[in-house]
Amino acid sequence: MKRLLVRILILTLIGTGIWALIRYESRPQAIPAIIAKVETGAVEATVSNTRAGTIKACRRAGISPMIGGQIARLHIHKGDHVEADQLLITLWNDDIVGQFALAREETKASQAAAQQTCLLADNASRDALRTDQLRKTKQVSAQAAETARAQADAQQAACQAARARADVAQAQQNVAKVNVERTLLRAPFGGTVAEINGEEGEFVTPSPTGVATLPAIDLVDTRCLYVSAPIDEVDAPRVQVGMETRVHLDAYGDRIFPGHVRRIAPYIQELEKQARTIEIEVDFDQAPDIDGILPGYSADTEVVLARHEGGLRIPTEAVLEGNTVLVVGPDGMLSRRRFTPGIANWHYTEILSGLIAGDRIVTSIDRKGIAEDAIVTPDTSVTTGK
Repeated sequence: MKRLLVRILILTLIGTGIWALIRYESRPQAIPAIIAKVETGAVEATVSNTRAGTIKACRRAGISPMIGGQIARLHIHKGDHVEADQLLITLWNDDIVGQFALAREETKASQAAAQQTCLLADNASRDALRTDQLRKTKQVSAQAAETARAQADAQQAACQAARARADVAQAQQNVAKVNVERTLLRAPFGGTVAEINGEEGEFVTPSPTGVATLPAIDLVDTRCLYVSAPIDEVDAPRVQVGMETRVHLDAYGDRIFPGHVRRIAPYIQELEKQARTIEIEVDFDQAPDIDGILPGYSADTEVVLARHEGGLRIPTEAVLEGNTVLVVGPDGMLSRRRFTPGIANWHYTEILSGLIAGDRIVTSIDRKGIAEDAIVTPDTSVTTGK
């Protein structure tokens, strides 16, 4: 009997060991997962442009001479920096310059003739005055005094007419000068010559009304730049002038250029079906200190709608449908937990309730096997910074 009990005990122990081994071998395997902690920090609500924005110049003009003609001289080259009122192009204008020179000389002659006539008029007035005094002492007749006065008045009229002719000559000279200026193209503001459409000897023609032609000079003021970016119509009501922005330029990697919204277009753009946007303009807080930034660069703009400091936050990539997250228990088992969110962006989501600081959550929610009741272990191949 004693031996039987020993055998039963041994068999029981063997069975228990086999059952424990089978259960151990069939236990769920821990899945490597990226795990983050609920922490405190700043959280922002932001919106970004739906399509690439564009760097633009505050002042840019396509300019041409006021009249058509042959280019006699190009005074600048592509890429040159010019100052306001600097001469850029001279059209052939020898005939107009000649007319201006003739008008200038005619003005001089008219002014000289007017001076001569007015000197004679002054002298005639003095003679008339002396004659009138002599008449009072009866040294000359009344008729002689009246004749002298009439001659003086006639000379004064001739003086006025001569001065009027001199004014007309001056006006004609001014017209001739304006005609010369119409053949000269000057810079309306300081900037960089981005493009020249024409060479010496070629003809340029002003653009007729309704017909687009290339300007002779494309002038860009690169000292003042801003960003034009399209924002989805859904986000437009939340964007206001003066809001903080961050500008990212594709050509300069991760560098961020701070700015502020300076203008919001008063209308919606309908470029494509189901793609309606509103244009915003963003000023840089400081002029970019990088040489070579030119109008036309693509730029992405992030508008900061709100910012909360010191609240609880989690990586937005951890958020599941219905404002839930997968919380890692002490044994590594996942459980789904609902929370109340605050503001959010692509990086962080604010936690108002449902989670506490230090809770561990899974951010690699798209990995195979990551689900409620699964067992996970920290993925040591990934550095989360937590």
